[in-house]
Amino acid sequence: MTKKRQILVIGHNTNGCTPDHEKAAYDVGVEVAKSNSVLITGGLGGVMTAASHGAKDAGGLTVGIIPQDDASLANEYCDVVIPTGMGLTRDYLNALSADGVIIVGGGSGTLSEVCASYMHKKPMVAIRNLNGPISKYIDDYIDHRKNVKIIGVDNAKEAVKKILELITA
Repeated sequence: MTKKRQILVIGHNTNGCTPDHEKAAYDVGVEVAKSNSVLITGGLGGVMTAASHGAKDAGGLTVGIIPQDDASLANEYCDVVIPTGMGLTRDYLNALSADGVIIVGGGSGTLSEVCASYMHKKPMVAIRNLNGPISKYIDDYIDHRKNVKIIGVDNAKEAVKKILELITA
């Protein structure tokens, strides 16, 4: 049996998540499901809920790795909930669980997951024009180590297509 690809989608939680973020995340979730990959998120609100909702609507499998120790706090679209009780340290679990990462906007928590993914050389794709601290790193590296370039794309379909190319390269 072949392991399914695991794609982490990260971005704004409920606070700061705009309708544009939600639409992009929902569409990414749909495309992840259509690619027969497993969707991983931080399992909470905003981008995480929208991506999980899209994947569920498209018949995909969703995993939420939440910072709390209570599984009931995950969003309703998570098939599998991993309650870590680790707080924000769970960002490393998210990064290490992924074969590739898709970034949909985000704030400092998203940047933390980006840095964890970067340090572990996970392929990353970011949707352009959604603002946030990651914007200045799109089509560039986080630092002088040049571990992985964050590839910019314009929409959800391109994001999933590109991350799958990067994972299989």
